Amino acid sequence: MSLTPSRQRITQLMSTPLETIRGVGPRLAEKLAKLNLQTVEDALYTLPFRYEDRRQLKKIAQLKPGCSEVFAGEITFAGESVTSRSRKKLFEVMVTDGTGQVALKWFHYRGDWMKKQFVQGRRAVFIGEIKRFGAIREVHHPDVEFLSEGSEATETLLNDPLNFGRILPVYPLTEGLPQKTLRKIMKEVVDQYAPLATTAIPPDIVQRQQLLPLSEAFRQAHWPDSDASLDKLDQGADEARRTLVFDEFFFLELGLALKRRGIVLEEGIPFQVAHTYTRPLAKLLPFHLTAAQRRVLGEIKQDLMAPHPMNRLVQGDVGCGKTIVALMAALIAIENRTQVAVVAPTEILAEQHYLQFHRWLEALGLRAALLTGSQGGKEKKGILDAIRSGEINLVVGTHALLQEGVDFFRLGLGIIDEQHRFGVRQRGILKRKGISPHILVMTATPIPRTLSLTLYGDLALSVIDELPPGRTPVVTRVMTENARERAYAFIKKEAGQGRQAYIVYPLVKESEKSDLLAASEGAAHLQAEVFQEFKVGLLHGQMKP
Repeated sequence: MSLTPSRQRITQLMSTPLETIRGVGPRLAEKLAKLNLQTVEDALYTLPFRYEDRRQLKKIAQLKPGCSEVFAGEITFAGESVTSRSRKKLFEVMVTDGTGQVALKWFHYRGDWMKKQFVQGRRAVFIGEIKRFGAIREVHHPDVEFLSEGSEATETLLNDPLNFGRILPVYPLTEGLPQKTLRKIMKEVVDQYAPLATTAIPPDIVQRQQLLPLSEAFRQAHWPDSDASLDKLDQGADEARRTLVFDEFFFLELGLALKRRGIVLEEGIPFQVAHTYTRPLAKLLPFHLTAAQRRVLGEIKQDLMAPHPMNRLVQGDVGCGKTIVALMAALIAIENRTQVAVVAPTEILAEQHYLQFHRWLEALGLRAALLTGSQGGKEKKGILDAIRSGEINLVVGTHALLQEGVDFFRLGLGIIDEQHRFGVRQRGILKRKGISPHILVMTATPIPRTLSLTLYGDLALSVIDELPPGRTPVVTRVMTENARERAYAFIKKEAGQGRQAYIVYPLVKESEKSDLLAASEGAAHLQAEVFQEFKVGLLHGQMKP
């Protein structure tokens, strides 16, 4: 009799609520749920977004700017201060170990608590990213472990293997959930449940791809061995991460392959292209379609004439003319006596699309309508009745179009704008509004062809890679932290010529519980230290109108 749990039993165990883990009560479970951590499986698949090297205690003189370091020292000064230019309050602590000194700074803090904890002569172990401003080393919002009187820093490291003396995982956090607490929970989960993890990937593929056992991959991804390469871990190039990524994408691709097979076998509405409306529209347009627009429109026509439903993604920069291509496709659907639904992620975008579609459809003697969640009952009822009776040829709307009660007379084509704002489920809801309608999806997000085949494998891809004459091309660049000064220099140059720039931060205010940069502190720093000659403004959603 085998003692190994069956696959069904393992699936049940992976669904175990995190509240069963030691130390996780209802209040902590609530905070974990904000991070989509509700089950053991959720925890195993929530991998660290970076790692900290806490294997070695450094002297202050050895600290390297740009690195997260562990060091110990004695507090020589602690008190509130202000930044030199913006006059923003901060709490500053000076620390020395005899080889040098470091300034610790908090821009978001509780003053009374800080003054009680950080007193002259107290010793502690500090962890954080080293910054250098001139001859002064600084750490912003470091982790701190105070030392009891008479104890040595090395003792603290040895007595706390969960937080020192190894490479540590750093997880995404939410307010009120310290990194230390989440690490402890993750360690419990990995120790108890990772050994149960198995894969259904065939053994010959596992061997050919040189994958680790899934249980070992989880262990190493969350708690790397002491001799692991920090560079590989931070780049996601370690064997554990590669194994987990391969496992996830293997089954994603398998699912997409089965979905593609189902689409090909599905019966659709083959359209006839008689140019009843597309040729008159071409004569009305004050411009000619670009070669890229004509090529993509040709690909769409081939799909629409096929005996199975179209599922096509059209990608192109803002201003490349995706909307006109979508309008041409809509007119082909309308001339085949079917209706068109255009779904946009926001009311503003829906209104913009409606104005453009309405203008051209009205010129062709056709009727368009706008349906949003903010419309009044009487107005909405009139539109819904007209959609149901077939009086409306094309309706533009938000998520309101996907709700129950929106019934089409004969939906032939669904157009979804900004694909990344809608999931597969929303596409499925739209398809169910008709009998196997064609689906056209549009996005301005640049998607490499290989990535589109991976993430949108059930969609054929068309790219409008040409802008109409007179349009300035959009240049997208990814720059590393090392190129920050170069990016700032570029902004200064553009601002000096009267242009504007904006910088987006992930948080409004800094949190002691998060390593993410924040807009409030960032704006103050940029004004005081980087763009002194320009006016730096701050705008966020918590401001009053």
